[in-house]
Amino acid sequence: MRRLSKEKMISTTVDADLLRSEIRDNSVRVIDVRRAEDYKKDHIPKSVNLPLADLLSDDDPQRVLKIAQSFGIDDETPVVVYDDTFGALASRVAWTLQYLGHSDVSLLDMTYGKWKSTGLETDAKEQSFGPKTHSLRLRPEILATVDYLEKAKDSKNVVLLDNRERLNFLEQHIPGAVNIPYRTLASEDKILRTKDELRRLLKNRGINEDSEIITYCGSVGTLSGLAYYALKSADYPNVKLYVRSFKEWKGLNKPIVKQENADYWDLSAE
Repeated sequence: MRRLSKEKMISTTVDADLLRSEIRDNSVRVIDVRRAEDYKKDHIPKSVNLPLADLLSDDDPQRVLKIAQSFGIDDETPVVVYDDTFGALASRVAWTLQYLGHSDVSLLDMTYGKWKSTGLETDAKEQSFGPKTHSLRLRPEILATVDYLEKAKDSKNVVLLDNRERLNFLEQHIPGAVNIPYRTLASEDKILRTKDELRRLLKNRGINEDSEIITYCGSVGTLSGLAYYALKSADYPNVKLYVRSFKEWKGLNKPIVKQENADYWDLSAE
């Protein structure tokens, strides 16, 4: 079950059967983060549209809070986010809601394309809800800024996790980073592998659950947002997202390294 009690931990992902039940009960707010033109063609019934590009155009917490409130989301509203891009775009939006202090936010465990191909219900009606009031309780413990990363990255208990494609990592990355490409986090049908599979993958890369883990990717924290949720799904408690990622780090002329012996790669963790 996703919600056993008010105090329990919210699951990282929600399956289609549970989401359909919650939609019928009007007990969830569903957010579609695809482009507006795609949403207007068809979408999961009763979902609202928040394109990732719109969020990223100005992700000031006060602005995002107003958007959430306009969707009829208050502090207690369960939220499920989905996309059609292997979960990465949805993850970035869901993380942002968590950063604002919204505790009950999960990812649909499949893409919209998979939802449709399975024959599940879709709708073309644009949905709107009456506004609600949501408090703002920022969670800095899940955010890594460049200043924080610079101070923390050499600590023995900190793992810096690069989620870009392998070749991008080999060419240049932040010193000390470990590479787990985002594609290795998914299964054939789901945006994330099972908890046991994720834990095995992380252990094989030498990443233990008692570490503080900072994820990053190329620019805006989408691929690393998916990794953030993968780590949380595997019950890793101390995870931060470096939202501005490698683009900011490199743009500020911070140290970068190239992988030695780039013609070789250990595939034992795959």
